[in-house]
Amino acid sequence: MPDDVKTLAPGGAERETRLADALSERYLAYALSTITARSLPDVRDGLKPVHRRLLWAMRQLRLDPEAGFKKCARIVGDVMGKYHPHGDAAIYEAMVRLAQDFAARYPLVEGQGNFGNIDGDNPAAMRYTEARLTEVAQALLEGIEEDAVDFRATYDGEEREPIVLPAAFPHLLANGAAGIAVGMATSIPPHNAGELCAAALELVRNPNAGTDQLLRHIKGPDFPTGGILVESQEAIREAYETGRGGFRVRAKWEVEKGKAGSWLIIVTEIPYQVQKARLIEQIAQLLEEKKLPLLADLRDESTAQVRIVLEPKSRNVEPAVLMETLFRATALESRFPLNMNVLDADRTPRVMSLKEVLRAWLDHRHEVLQRRTNHRLGAIARRLEILDGYLIAYLNLDEVIRIIREEDEPKPRLMERFGLTDTQAEAILNMRLRALRRLEEMEIRKEHKKLSAEQKKLQALMKSEAARWQTIAEEIESMQARFGGGALGTRRTATGAALPEVLVDEAAFVEREPITVILSEKGWIRAQKGHVSLDGELRFKEGDSLFIALHAETTDRLVLFATNGKAFTLKADAIPRGRGDGQPVRLMLDLTNEDAVVTMFVHREGLRYLVAASDGKGFLVKAEDLLAEKRTGKQVLNVDAPAEAAVCAAAEGDSIAVVGENRKLLIFPIDQVPEMTRGRGVQLQSYRDGGLADAKVFIRKEGLSWVLGERTRTETDLRAWVGNRAGAGKAPPNGFPRSNRFE
Repeated sequence: MPDDVKTLAPGGAERETRLADALSERYLAYALSTITARSLPDVRDGLKPVHRRLLWAMRQLRLDPEAGFKKCARIVGDVMGKYHPHGDAAIYEAMVRLAQDFAARYPLVEGQGNFGNIDGDNPAAMRYTEARLTEVAQALLEGIEEDAVDFRATYDGEEREPIVLPAAFPHLLANGAAGIAVGMATSIPPHNAGELCAAALELVRNPNAGTDQLLRHIKGPDFPTGGILVESQEAIREAYETGRGGFRVRAKWEVEKGKAGSWLIIVTEIPYQVQKARLIEQIAQLLEEKKLPLLADLRDESTAQVRIVLEPKSRNVEPAVLMETLFRATALESRFPLNMNVLDADRTPRVMSLKEVLRAWLDHRHEVLQRRTNHRLGAIARRLEILDGYLIAYLNLDEVIRIIREEDEPKPRLMERFGLTDTQAEAILNMRLRALRRLEEMEIRKEHKKLSAEQKKLQALMKSEAARWQTIAEEIESMQARFGGGALGTRRTATGAALPEVLVDEAAFVEREPITVILSEKGWIRAQKGHVSLDGELRFKEGDSLFIALHAETTDRLVLFATNGKAFTLKADAIPRGRGDGQPVRLMLDLTNEDAVVTMFVHREGLRYLVAASDGKGFLVKAEDLLAEKRTGKQVLNVDAPAEAAVCAAAEGDSIAVVGENRKLLIFPIDQVPEMTRGRGVQLQSYRDGGLADAKVFIRKEGLSWVLGERTRTETDLRAWVGNRAGAGKAPPNGFPRSNRFE
C-alpha cells in the first residue's frame, strides 16, 4: 500500500496526504463525535444528545404533563426527521428507557402501553405506545424560552435545538448515566433527589465544603429497584472523592415463617439492572448443577411487585448462611461501577468528583438565572417603553386623534410632535378604540408601576451575587419540596447498616452426597454412590483385590500417603464414579512405578498422624500439614531410597506400639515423639536386622488390639513390652499375626 494517497480538498481539488495522517485525522474526528455527540452526558443537564432532542421534540409537540398522550411513532418521527438523523429503533429504545420506572429513578417520560418490565421483556412497537413528559422533564425544560441557554442549527439547518437544557433538576446524579465512547466510558448510579438538593444547598451556603460534608446529606446511590447498599463508608467516600469506584448492592430479603418450624426466604427487591427472568434462570441452573446444596427449590410469584420464593433444603439451615451462598454465586449481589466521566461546560470530557459535579450544576443554574433575568429585564424595558407611549397618548388624546385622522403619514408626525420612539408610535397606531377608555388608562398605570418595581428588583439582583445565590437556594428548596418527598422522594435503597459477618464453608457450594471410595492393590481408584457395605463383594480386575475402602462424602478431601514419603490430597468429588474399575491413581497423582500408596484416609481438622519410615524413624504431624492440593504432593517424610515410608497412622491415643520385621514389639508413651511438619524424625525402634513392619497409636488402658483372621484380639497386660523410644523390644504375645501387622 502506498505511503500517500490523493484526497479531495475543499472545492474539489486534490492534495497529497500520507495515509497515516489521513487515517489519524478521520479517526480522531470520529472519536470526538462519539465522545461529545453520542456517549457522554453533559454535566450541566445530565443528558446525552438523543435524550435532549427527545425532550425538546416533545416540548415542541406540547406534550406537557397536563396534556394528552401522543403516539410514540409520531414523537420518534419528529426527533429523527428534525433533530437526530439516526435509526428509529435506537431513538425509541432511548425513549423507552426514560419511561421505565425500574430503569430511571425519576422517569422523564410518562408512558402509556407496554414499555417493558423488570424481567427484561421488550416493549411494544412504537405504533402501539403513547407518551408525554413528566414533571421532572418539565423542570429540566423550565425557562428554555427565556434565553436561558444557547441554541444551534440542526443537522439540516432548517430547525434549531438547545445545546443544553436549563436543568432546574439535578438530573445527572438523580438518574445516573451509562455510556461507552472511544477510549473512555461513563457509569453513574442514580441518587435520591432530596439528598442531592440538600447537598447542593450545603455547597451554596459553604462553597468550601468537602466530600465529608456532602456525604452527610448523600448516603450513597438510590437505585429505583431498591436493594441494600453493602459498601463500606470508606469505599463510598473514596469513590465520590475521586469519581471512580463501585458500589456493591444486595437483594432485599425476609424470612417467612411456616408450620412446624419451616420457613421460606422471600426476595422483595433485586439489584439495579439485573433482569429478574435471567436471575431466576441463573439460580435454577446452579440448582440443577447441584452447586447450591442448601437450596431445595425456588419460585417466582412476582406480580407488579418482586416476590421470589426460596425454599431451603433443611429447616436447620441458617437463613443468613443460605443467602450468603446465593450472594456469592448469583446476581443477587452485584457491583455497580462508578466512573463520573462527563462533558464539562467547555464540552471537554473528564472525570469529576461529587463536589465538582454539583458545583458544575450550580454554576450552570447561576448562568441560567443571569440569562433569564437579563431576558426578563429586556422584556420589561420593551413593555415599559410601550406603556410610556400609551400614557403620553392618553395625556394628549385629542391631539393624537387629530393627527391620526388628518395626517397622511401619522407615524413620523407623532414621533416629531411628542418625542416618541418608533416602537411607541407603532404601538399607538395599533391601539384599539376600546382601549381609549378611562379604565384602560388606570390599568396601564397599574401595570407600569408593577413592572417598574419588578425592574428595580431584578436590577438589584443582577448587581448582587449573594442575592443571586440566595435565589438559587430558594429554587433548590422548591425543587426539594416537589421531588424530595412523598412516594417519589422516599429513599428506596437501604444504607448505613454494617454487614454481619457470615461464615460460610466453601463446601457449602458443593452438593454433599455419601460415597464409598475404593482403592485396589494395584492402585486403581474409584467411588460408588452411597455408603455401600464394605463386607459385600466388590468387583476388581482379574488379579487385583481390595486395598482400602472407606466411607466419605463428596465435600471431603482425601489424604493419600505414599512410600516415597509424600502426602497427596484428592477431592472426593474428583474421583471417577460409576460401575467401571476407575482409573489408576498414578494418573491423578505424581507417583512413579516404584512408589505405592501406604494408606488413604478422610482429612479431619485437628487430628495428628504418626508417619514412619522402614528404618524405624518417624514423627507426629498435624493433619493440616499433610494437605497438598497440587498433583506433585508434599514431601513430609524424608526417605533415602524408594519404597521406604512404612506407615501413616492416626495419632489418637497416649501410647505407640511398633513392631519390626524381626518380630519384636515395643510400646512407649506418645509424648516421646516430637511433632514436626517435615523431616526424618527420631528413632522409634532399634533393629539389628530388617526394619519397621508396622506401628499403631492406641490408648493404653483400653489395651492393644490386632486383627487375627476374622477376629480381633485385645491384650491388656502390656507391662512386658513397655519401654522407652528407640528400644529393641521383645517378642509379641502368642497369637500375634505372622505378617507382623496390627491389621
